[in-house]
Formats: sequence, structure tokens, C-alpha cells
Amino acid sequence: LAEQPVQLVILDLGLPDLDGREVLRALRAFSPVPVLVLSVRASESEKVALLDAGANDYVAKPFGMQELSARLRVLLRQPVGADAAATFDDGKLRVDFSLRQAWLDGLPLALSRKEWSLLALLMQHAGQVVTQPQLLRQLWGPTHLDDTHYLRILAAKLRGKLGDDAAEPRYIATEPGVGLRFLGDG
Repeated sequence: LAEQPVQLVILDLGLPDLDGREVLRALRAFSPVPVLVLSVRASESEKVALLDAGANDYVAKPFGMQELSARLRVLLRQPVGADAAATFDDGKLRVDFSLRQAWLDGLPLALSRKEWSLLALLMQHAGQVVTQPQLLRQLWGPTHLDDTHYLRILAAKLRGKLGDDAAEPRYIATEPGVGLRFLGDG
């Protein structure tokens, strides 16, 4: 999935090698592709946990093919996060989501996987505050919800590469005690 772009992922939680939740977490670290989860696990808490972890929809087994087809059609006609606007360009910062590449003043930025994931996640929600728990869950998983220092360090590294100033942000603003917001409009 990291090497070949896909339009949609149908993820069964009962995989032979790895739990589907782990696959979802790894996938969300680098891609906003729509994910439809299929599972015999049909409890409300399971569904909520997976939707909060980044799944776009959840279908419990057994299911009807017409319902599955309809849900797939809905997911395929929705723009995919930052891919809805395939590029961002404000004259200084340029981001191409299809290439997973960013440039600052025409020079390519060497972003780590986590830095790219943070930037893409914030840009998917441009203008909106993305809360610390949301960011921690998406970037590190549900066992790291109290590790806010991870987020502070990552945000500082990304700001440094973007030439951004936390005191007078151009791209990434901190909402103290709440989360981060992408400010740019390209």
C-alpha cells in the first residue's frame, strides 16, 4: 500500500499474521485511503474503537452484498482527506499528496514518515483544531494517548523544517492544552 496507490481498502480484522487493528494503525501512519472494516466482531464498543482509530466504515459479518456494494460506492465517491486537493501551494510551501513530497522555497523537504503523517493529517483538517488525543492515536496508536511530549517534539521538528515559528505561526498553530491547527491556505 505504501508503494502502490489504491482507492479503497477492505480490511478483515481476523488476519492470519497480524491483527487488523495493527494494520489499520500502520496504514493510518501514512495514508488517508478509505478503509472499510469487515468483521464478525460486532459489539458497539469494537465498532467505535475502530472508527476512532481511523476506519471510515464498519460492516459486521454476515452481510449482504448489496449493502457492502452500496457502502463501497459511498466511500469511493467521497474525496480522500488531503487528496481531495491533490496539492497545496501558497508560493512558499508546496505539498503534493499524490507524490508524498513537500518543498519549501522550491527546495525539497526531507520529512520523516511521522513528520509527513503529522503534516498530512493537519492539512486534511486545515483550519480545524486536531486534538492531542486524535493526533496521538493516529500517529502512535491508542497506547500512547498520554505521551504528549512525543507530539511536542514532532511538531517542533516539523515546524523547524517548515521554517515556522511557534510564537508567530504561518502553518502550524498550537491551541494550548487542546491540539494543533494547520493555518495555511493554498
